[in-house]
Formats: sequence, structure tokens, C-alpha cells
Amino acid sequence: MHLSRFPRLRFAHLPTPLEPLSRLSEVLGGPTIWIKRDDCTGLAGGGNKTRKLEFLMADAVEKGADTIITQGATQTNHGRQTAAIAAKLGLECHVLLEDRTASEDPDYVLNGNVLLDQLFEAKLTTYPGGTDMNAAMEAVAETLRAEGKKPYIVPGGGSNAIGALGYANCALELVSQANDQGLKIDHLVTATGSAGTQAGLVTGLCAINSQIPLLGIGVRVPQQQQEDNVFALAEKTCALLGIEGVVKRSDVQANCDYVGDGYGIPAESTLEAISLFARYEGILLDPVYSGKGAAGLVGLIRSGTFRKDENIVFLHTGGAQALPGYREVFGFDSSIK
Repeated sequence: MHLSRFPRLRFAHLPTPLEPLSRLSEVLGGPTIWIKRDDCTGLAGGGNKTRKLEFLMADAVEKGADTIITQGATQTNHGRQTAAIAAKLGLECHVLLEDRTASEDPDYVLNGNVLLDQLFEAKLTTYPGGTDMNAAMEAVAETLRAEGKKPYIVPGGGSNAIGALGYANCALELVSQANDQGLKIDHLVTATGSAGTQAGLVTGLCAINSQIPLLGIGVRVPQQQQEDNVFALAEKTCALLGIEGVVKRSDVQANCDYVGDGYGIPAESTLEAISLFARYEGILLDPVYSGKGAAGLVGLIRSGTFRKDENIVFLHTGGAQALPGYREVFGFDSSIK
């Protein structure tokens, strides 16, 4: 799996740390928990989309693009990171925001990632929930082409085969770090949504025969749909790499019991997980992805899914920049004295 065959820009802070969560492991009384800190990738505060964008933006530059178009929910972490790298490269950026929660909270609508998008001078437009966002991006692209511009569409979450290369590479990085530290990884757990992170990871892990089981904790859709989406993208990623058939359907596993009321709506388990990571490890999670991923990790530890003598790595996908948009859901005292 020779990833240098593909164009890539290098702006992520890599490798990201792999470190133990000693206090959380003790509090939960389960296996030893480790964390892969992909909230520390550097770009605009970090997050998992940065690895994908190294490959996607290289493709855009190679194709002569002068404008980037992408989409996501109102508090999209992907949109923030895309807007940031577009700014760094001197490219115009359009971020299409889908209202998936119907929240009218001013903090949610205007703070957090939305504020950061504006700082990066991205052009923001909003769309009702349920909009065909791929069609919406293509419509914007057609308008821009008519103006003589050269737009490049980055899919939501950066989740196509090119973007997934970033997480195939992360799999190599993680196993190399584990080997250097003498760490035997028994399970790898991460949040899964638009499928690119999990698809890239499972492709990389299977390509090197790591024998590390990967579990995605779903943040949006039912299990069957999530697994089918991940497997379909993993097959495309394998085809791009020339290693067709390396990933089997049985390699793709998702648990979607922690979605709660829907995408972008934190459940009680989400808020508890955010609190646990903050209180015992000083690590910030987000209410959309990493918080739900961690809720799944905590729930499965408590249910005895993992043995106490095992090492579990949680891949932190970032997203803490969205926290200011969710102040209301935490119920904190607003009259601090």
C-alpha cells in the first residue's frame, strides 16, 4: 500500500499522539483505554477531516481548481477544516449548511464552527433538512462555472475514496506507533458518520493484515445502513489502491445504539461521555461525533463487551470547536459569581 503514488499536501500535524487514559480506565474498571488524538491534527483546531483534506485538496490543486465547494450540517467540523485549508491555499470556499436539527438556539446557529467558518471567510448558505445536498453542491458549481471559475466539489465529510486514503494512512501510523510502544491493540473504536474515516481505517488495517478489529459507533443512521455505506466506500478505496477484495463485509462492524434522537442531537449518554473525558482526562469531545463515539465505548465497557485485560484504542475524531454552539444542552449555571 504505497500511498506516495497519490498527490498529497502535507499540512496535518502528524503523527498524532497515542496515549493511555489511566484515570478513565480506573474509573470505568474495565480494560485499559488508549486514545489516538486526531483532535490534534492542527488545522483550524484539528479533527479527522484534516487527514482526508491532505489528499482531497491535492487533487483539487492538481486539477486547477480556484474554488472549493462542500457541505455539512450547521455545526460541521468538516466545513471548518475545509474553509481553513482553502484560506491557506488562497482558494474561494463555499460551505453549504443543512439544518438537520431545526434548532433556533442562537449559539447553535451562529457560534462554534459557524463563527470559525466566517473567520476563514467561507461563503455560507443554509438549506432545509432533507435537502439533496449533492445536487445543491452541483447547482452551485454550475453557477460558478458560468462565472468562469473552476470549482472542485469536496463531498460531505470528505468521504470518498480519495479522502479515505487519509485514514488508510492513519492505520499504518497507528500500528507503527503501537509496535514502537510494545502495545498490543485488541480493539479500535471510533465514531462513524459519513463513512470515510471507518472505510479508510478498515482498508488500511486489512491491507497490512493487522488483525485489529475496528468498531464504528454510529452517529446518524441505523446499523445496516451504516455498515453498507462503509463497506461500499471501503471497496472503492481498495479499488483505488489496487487491492480489490482485501476488505470483507465481515470486517465492517458498526454499533448504532448511541445515536439518540438523531444526528447532531446529543443524548444523555453523549453528555455523560463528554463529562467523563473532561473531568478525568482533560480531553474535550464534541456532542455530534466524538461524544457519541465515546458514549458507545463507555457503554460497551460497562456491559462487559471488552475483557479487563484488553487494550482498547479510541480514535478521537475532534470537534470540540462545536461545543460553544451547545451550551444550553449542558444546563450549566448562567449566573456565575
